[in-house]
Amino acid sequence: MKPLRLRLAAVALACLAADGASAAETGTPQRWTPAPLSTDQYESSPSFTPDGRELFFMRADRKFQSYRLLWSRCENGRWSAPQAPPFAAPAPVLEADPFVTPDGRQLYYVSSRHAHAINGGDDLDIWVVDRGADGRWGAPRRLPEPVNSSASELLPRVDSAGRILFGSSRPGGFGQGDIYIATPQADGSWRVDNAGPPISTSDNEYEAELSRDGRTMVVVADRGDRSHLYRYARDTDGRWREQGRIPARADVFQVGPLLSPDGERLLFAQQDGERSGEMFLVDLVPAAREAWPPRCGR
Repeated sequence: MKPLRLRLAAVALACLAADGASAAETGTPQRWTPAPLSTDQYESSPSFTPDGRELFFMRADRKFQSYRLLWSRCENGRWSAPQAPPFAAPAPVLEADPFVTPDGRQLYYVSSRHAHAINGGDDLDIWVVDRGADGRWGAPRRLPEPVNSSASELLPRVDSAGRILFGSSRPGGFGQGDIYIATPQADGSWRVDNAGPPISTSDNEYEAELSRDGRTMVVVADRGDRSHLYRYARDTDGRWREQGRIPARADVFQVGPLLSPDGERLLFAQQDGERSGEMFLVDLVPAAREAWPPRCGR
């Protein structure tokens, strides 16, 4: 069986930007993908190092398949031509959804290298790679069960307590895909819990992004009309309340959300023309601070 995202892309797809574009009008997404990163393929799921000088993202083909990890650096006032990071597996292994932890010491992502080594499969699991004080990346390692499963895991995000938020189509959920939280235990094992309603429902939720303060969540969900972005706020009682859909095109799917550290802005990807997908920026509050995303050469 194909990974969840491949199946979603097949359904959704049936229906070159200047650096640092501004989302000046609240609620109006603006194409953001820096020119050196933009191609006629699909750029998505960005993540920055804490200093804002490095950008990791994924690129897919025009059918939103064949995922590859890429890495660009701010050099001489310009984002460099993307290249595979040193820890990336070669094609045809699928790799996607990079996330650099706030301290810059680790990068989480999803990869099919485990399934590919066993039977040539394309099941996506969560992997992590450490970065040393000298800036060099170590050897990536696959997280154990029950974090990973026989189904695909998507878009890992790590909070300040070391918990991992991710999407999965594993059995036993509320719908075709749900949002899960993996919590590290004192003995080195993991406990995995379904986020539950209203985050996980009988519909198809498969990606989620959490703000640094834990009060805002953006969920990618297919509720019968292709995948879109839904915003949730945590009340003082700790319960999540849906705030509605984040403005974006209704005729194409959205994917790969990344919130600014202050939760005021959001990067995501959507189709941009017949052949390309690009990263877009939207302000979630009036007069959002424009210091993010990091700008190169300005």
